[in-house]
Amino acid sequence: MPVPRVPRRRERLQDIPVDRPKRVLLASPRGYCAGVDRAVIAVEKSLERFGAPVYVRKQIVHNIHVVTELEQRGAIFVEEVDEVPEGANVVFSAHGVSPAVVSAASDRGLHAIDATCPLVTKVHREAVRFARDDYEILLIGHDGHEEVEGTAGEAPDHVTVVNSPAEAATVEVRDPSKVVWLSQTTLSVDETMETVRRLRERFPQLQDPPSDDICYATQNRQVAIKKVATDADLVIVVGSSNSSNSVRLVEVALEYGAKAAYRVDYADEIEQSWLDGVATIGVTSGASVPEVLVQQVLDDLAAAGYLDVEEVRTAEEDLMFSLPKELRQGAGGRRDARALGGRSRA
Repeated sequence: MPVPRVPRRRERLQDIPVDRPKRVLLASPRGYCAGVDRAVIAVEKSLERFGAPVYVRKQIVHNIHVVTELEQRGAIFVEEVDEVPEGANVVFSAHGVSPAVVSAASDRGLHAIDATCPLVTKVHREAVRFARDDYEILLIGHDGHEEVEGTAGEAPDHVTVVNSPAEAATVEVRDPSKVVWLSQTTLSVDETMETVRRLRERFPQLQDPPSDDICYATQNRQVAIKKVATDADLVIVVGSSNSSNSVRLVEVALEYGAKAAYRVDYADEIEQSWLDGVATIGVTSGASVPEVLVQQVLDDLAAAGYLDVEEVRTAEEDLMFSLPKELRQGAGGRRDARALGGRSRA
């Protein structure tokens, strides 16, 4: 597990004049989605219910700030369940796990709480169903990503990972008449559909999943930054380097017209040189980023003269997910006030 970085102290950004009025276009929706919120609350409530330590397999969500805060409250993040003491409490991350991980946790007598995002669980169920019907599954995603490992683990003999549109030209299948595509939930919508297009050129009978696999929050954040990017001299995406959806937002911003785009974990990573000649800055954040980190970016930009903040809203989000069943009631047996995840809908 990487060592969390502590925000460094640096001189305030300077207010250097440019030839046009300075402004910020603040993308919305941005930040926490319902699945991330549910997972973070699951760890918080596990600590409240069971006391520290509570073990978490992998990072609960891909954000260094969230992980650091939970560590300070008593969460211990591990790579695999064999690092968890027998009989202890362990939370599975929002990205999901394979049946082999579930089995390994059971073998150690662990009390497992599954915080997998329900939208990821949906993809797992699709993989199981198509494998049962003897389809070959082309899983569009990134090898090594936790979500891809979990989904592929549901049907390892039927899944082939396709990492990019280029790989669509080389992937082989046993029976072109029985092939279906599924995808990681946090990918670029445009790149995923290009991969599907190329696969369908080779395999005309390629079947689509029953419903869209790329999650609503990923799509909404990409749509919002597309609209912002057309008018932005610079786009700043708040999110961690291992957050697939945050990295995609940088790529989408550049593809849709931003003159420059950078990802930061914290406001203090913004470089003065990025602001040279910049009048309009787009700001957004990945789906695992708490709003406090965005506010810190806005505060730093305000110090540099970017006081005019205009929200660019392209969708409303009100989806909420129930917490894992073990956490829906308080210690006294009453339904907990935080039995749902989805509190942050920027």
